[in-house]
Amino acid sequence: MDDVDFQLGDALTGKRIVVAMSGGVDSSVVAALAAQTGAETIGVTLQLYDHGEATGRAGSCCAGRDIRDARAVCDRLGIAHYVFDHETRFRETVVDTFADAYLAGQTPIPCVQCNTGPKFTDLLSLSRDLGADCLATGHYVRRVVGPAGAELHRGADPARDQSYFLFATTQAQLDYLRFPLGALPKARVREIAAELGLGVAAKPDSQDICFVPDGDYAGLVRKLRPEADTAGDIVDLVGRRLGSHRGIIHFTVGQRRGLEIGGTPEPLYVVRVDAATRQVVVGPRAALAVAAAQVTGLNWIGGDHDGAITAKVRSMAKPVPARLDGDRLRFAAPEYGVAPGQAAVLYAGERVLGGGWIAATEPALAAAAAA
Repeated sequence: MDDVDFQLGDALTGKRIVVAMSGGVDSSVVAALAAQTGAETIGVTLQLYDHGEATGRAGSCCAGRDIRDARAVCDRLGIAHYVFDHETRFRETVVDTFADAYLAGQTPIPCVQCNTGPKFTDLLSLSRDLGADCLATGHYVRRVVGPAGAELHRGADPARDQSYFLFATTQAQLDYLRFPLGALPKARVREIAAELGLGVAAKPDSQDICFVPDGDYAGLVRKLRPEADTAGDIVDLVGRRLGSHRGIIHFTVGQRRGLEIGGTPEPLYVVRVDAATRQVVVGPRAALAVAAAQVTGLNWIGGDHDGAITAKVRSMAKPVPARLDGDRLRFAAPEYGVAPGQAAVLYAGERVLGGGWIAATEPALAAAAAA
């Protein structure tokens, strides 16, 4: 296909490509296109769930049915397919971290943990062990070779762009990775799958959080951490008790539903979750406005860029003008929905400069009062 470029160079003879295969249409198309280049192509799937639990699981990735789909695609393409059991590592580095973050009153992003752990770190190691020249994935981001080397850019299709979840990709990883679908819309990917006769062409997309297919986050956390259901108080901004709750795991910053507090002059939102006191602090929408955020664990892949930046603080948010001073990210205008545990991803236009984890926020109301 002319609209796909693996950036392996002119000569593909003797090249070897490992493709991360989750069993979905995206990674299956990547495998098919890699095989068409003439390079030796190997499909690798990480089994992230216990076999008995994974069999028949739907709405996820790397599960029982998905492993079978990945194997069937590889059989059709005539390429090798390997499955590696990473259930224990996935549970320890992704699922347990997810549960602990909720207990700490944070809003976690397990997809980032998965990408920086099993999907990239582990798969890259496996790919190198197999003697591959690169690891190709079905992520909707673009790898652009600039004057100083490989750069990470937003996917061409705004509705599918996954750059927010890949901010922790290191430069060494980026040099080795390939994202052949980054310039394509999802509809084109499905067309390619149909043209190539792949059985997964119409397969539905997986859930954002694959290990919570029913969307019951609180139920999963409760199962892993029984102490999570300890009740506490719902208080206003000055600490006045307004009601009670059945566990902080049921609340995230910006949430309005489920508070069950009536008789207030205006709608109330979750402004802060205090794990130490088990208090859920609520207030009017204006109290959600944030002037700045403390960012930890900063990963920088922006080279020597020192110009204007934008920051994205939620996966569905638009990047907004901001300024980074050490670990303090200051927004040009008050930003809403900024929650500890989420990521702040930094951009220069379409290029991803890096990002880090939001550890704390500075309310815009407090900043205005201090000015």
